[in-house]
Amino acid sequence: MKIGVLTNNPQSYSSKRLIEVGAARHHQMQMIHLSFCYLNISAKTPEIHYRNNETFQGIEAIIPRISSQHTFYGTAVLRQFEMMGVYTPNSAISTTWSQDKLRAFQILARKKLPMPITGYADSPQESEKLIEMVGDAPLIVRLLEGTEGKGTVFAETHQAAISVINAFKQLKANILVQEYIQEGSGVDIRCIVVGNKVIAAVQRSTNESSIRSHKIYSKNLTPIKITKDEKKMAVKAAKALKLNLASVDLIRSNRGPLILDVNPSPSIEQIEKATNLDLATKIIQFIEEARGTL
Repeated sequence: MKIGVLTNNPQSYSSKRLIEVGAARHHQMQMIHLSFCYLNISAKTPEIHYRNNETFQGIEAIIPRISSQHTFYGTAVLRQFEMMGVYTPNSAISTTWSQDKLRAFQILARKKLPMPITGYADSPQESEKLIEMVGDAPLIVRLLEGTEGKGTVFAETHQAAISVINAFKQLKANILVQEYIQEGSGVDIRCIVVGNKVIAAVQRSTNESSIRSHKIYSKNLTPIKITKDEKKMAVKAAKALKLNLASVDLIRSNRGPLILDVNPSPSIEQIEKATNLDLATKIIQFIEEARGTL
C-alpha cells in the first residue's frame, strides 16, 4: 500500500517513526511536507501537486500530522486528498473541530462528556463573571490556539486571574477560562486512542515550582493502568470528534475523571519511550485493517 504522512514538520520523531514502521511492513511510504503542496481544485479531476510538480497518483492512505498553527492550510490539503478518494484516519473536518478548542469543548459537552467548568467571553468587561463562573482562583487560562500546554497559564489568585485575562484580551487573543482541579495536584493522564481502543496511557506530573512559573505540563511521564471507565471516556471523546487517532488528556477529580483536551496529532515519542510500547506499528496496523490489506 502507498501511504503518505502529511506534516508541517518532517523531522519530527512521530512522522519519521511512522515512515520507518510502514516501510518495515512493506508499504511504500512518503513524507509529504504540506507547505510544498499546491492544489488544483477541479470538479472532474482534483489534484495535489508537489514542489517538483509531482502528483500523488496511486496513494491509498494519508496519516495527517497537522499542528494547530497549520490547521487552515493543512486541512485544505487533507480535504483535497479526501476528494481524490484517499483514506485518512482523521478527516479534515474532524481535525478542524478538534484543533478549535472552543468548538471541541462544545461538542464534548453536547455528548455529555464531563470536563472542568469552562467559560468563554469576548469582552474584558466580563472577566469578573468568567472567574466567578469557574469557582474563582486558582484557575487556568488557555489560549484557544495553544497546544501541548503552550499558551496555558495558571493564575493562583483572583487579581492574577484578572490581570492575565485582561492582558490576553488586550492582545485580541481568544481564551478559555477553566476551573483548576485542586485534587489533581498537577497530575493528569494522557491516553493514546487508535480506533476503538486506548493503546497506551501515561501519567504526566509536574511540580509546584513549574506551576508557579506557568508551566502546567511537564515531561515527567510514567506508565499507568487506567480504569475501564477512563478507557471508555477516552474513546468516547475521540469518537465525539470523529477521530480514529488522538490523544485524550484526563484528570482525576472528586467527581470522577474529567476531559482536559483532545489532540488529533499526538506526539508519540515520549510515550513510546516511557512505556516501551510500539505505538507507530499499532497506527499502521489500524490503517491496514481499515483498508483491508491485512
